[in-house]
Amino acid sequence: MTDAAPKIRWDVAYRGFRLPDDAGLGSLSGLRAGGQGLVLAEPADRLAHTGADGRTRRYAAGSWTSPPVPVGFGVRDVVPSWTGDTPGGCWLRVELRGWHDDAPATGWYVIADWAADDHTFRRTSLPGQRDADARVDTDTLVVMDATVTGWQVRMTLLRPEDADATPVLRAVGAVAAGPRPTAAVTGVTARTPAGWGIVLDVPRYSQRLHADAHPQWGGGGDSWCSPTCTSMVLAFWDAAPAPTRYAWVAPAGPRPVVVHAARHCYDHAYAGAGNWPFNTAYAGLHGVEAFVTRLRSLAEAEAFVTAGIPLIVSAAFRAGEVPGLDYDTAGHLMVLVGFTDAGAPVLNDPYAPDDDAVRRTVDRDRFEAAWQGGSGGVTYVLRPPGVPLPPAPEQPNW
Repeated sequence: MTDAAPKIRWDVAYRGFRLPDDAGLGSLSGLRAGGQGLVLAEPADRLAHTGADGRTRRYAAGSWTSPPVPVGFGVRDVVPSWTGDTPGGCWLRVELRGWHDDAPATGWYVIADWAADDHTFRRTSLPGQRDADARVDTDTLVVMDATVTGWQVRMTLLRPEDADATPVLRAVGAVAAGPRPTAAVTGVTARTPAGWGIVLDVPRYSQRLHADAHPQWGGGGDSWCSPTCTSMVLAFWDAAPAPTRYAWVAPAGPRPVVVHAARHCYDHAYAGAGNWPFNTAYAGLHGVEAFVTRLRSLAEAEAFVTAGIPLIVSAAFRAGEVPGLDYDTAGHLMVLVGFTDAGAPVLNDPYAPDDDAVRRTVDRDRFEAAWQGGSGGVTYVLRPPGVPLPPAPEQPNW
């Protein structure tokens, strides 16, 4: 069976770098290859940083700058994602800039100052960065008037001057997208029933079990769709954190692992736990490979389900637009766990009153419109290193 709808092209391209294997493709300054990634060697720089707590600390720093990544189309936005670790008060700074032909097309913009925990450093996006060329929208670099046909990322690793620990950078990548089509993206990949009739056994977690609990992390469970989805997929892969990691949660409540995830995905500037790459970076602490991309259609998503990989997808809709999802949301994360025999998407929707109500089957076309129109097909991909991705399309977006 194929989709007879006309093809409407949407340019989307993802490129990732695994480290230290790909380190030679870019430029190193003060870093070296370690057993698990890039680590600080002899620091190339030292800087003072004032954190959200008002304290100024001094750090030793080194960086890796990727090669320019041409994508072959006019870029509208870029979303980076990364995996690493930050022991002992260490942290990572993530910067992006646009390229065109053989030269930078914009300046550098800081997308994130990130740490795995918040004991000594508060992870945060950096709002307010804007000029004539581009602006930063939480986790996304949005191109304004500049001509941009590629991107470059710079990752800076920082440790306290008096510390022996080092941050580790294991992977970094970004997805670039052109202007969204004015019509639905259909027929980009032939719809086939390859993924139909497959429903992956992803555990069902309700975020609303935590309503009004721990409001310091984004208002409590009613806002925790993203870390709840991330927790479901980690559990599917038997990669959830050990109970000792979330023993700090008090009162423990119905599912302390979700509280733990919300805290460790929380963006202190955004004041929420829905920062896309903060969720994949959290997942990457638990032995899975994780990144943010954009998929063009449910037909592309079927390839992942066929490969045994559930997806976390971001949609927006009004009550009634997607039958079965009877609430309003400007942006909501759900787990796409499979398809019925007729090709209808099967979801684990965490915005449910209890775990039993999390599993929902929805209309294919209406859900696809809510996903593509709401976020531009934003998707988290989480999988163990030994589970291969499906073959990528000609214009690779994974």
